[in-house]
Amino acid sequence: MSYYRYHVFFCCNKREGGERPCCEDAGASAMRGYCKARVKALGLDGPGGVRINKAGCMDRCEEGPTVVVYPEGVWYTYVDEEDIDEIVDEHLVHGRIVERLRM
Repeated sequence: MSYYRYHVFFCCNKREGGERPCCEDAGASAMRGYCKARVKALGLDGPGGVRINKAGCMDRCEEGPTVVVYPEGVWYTYVDEEDIDEIVDEHLVHGRIVERLRM
């Protein structure tokens, strides 16, 4: 049994120079904070539950801000809090992959 049911990583990388997109320019840290608070409010956090973490560059920033959910290894992108809500409600609560946000 895994320590967490789901381990969620938000790319919060900030690239200097603006030559390539980066997730932090899309508000990744704020969205990670929003997701973490939502998971906690739903009582999903902690051992046996969901862990929300910050990650460095996952090298997919050109596809949009990046989130990956383990153990399935499902990669998502998002635009706003409603997209994060959908990932939380569908994937983290009900175990259903959100195909429209999948990378």
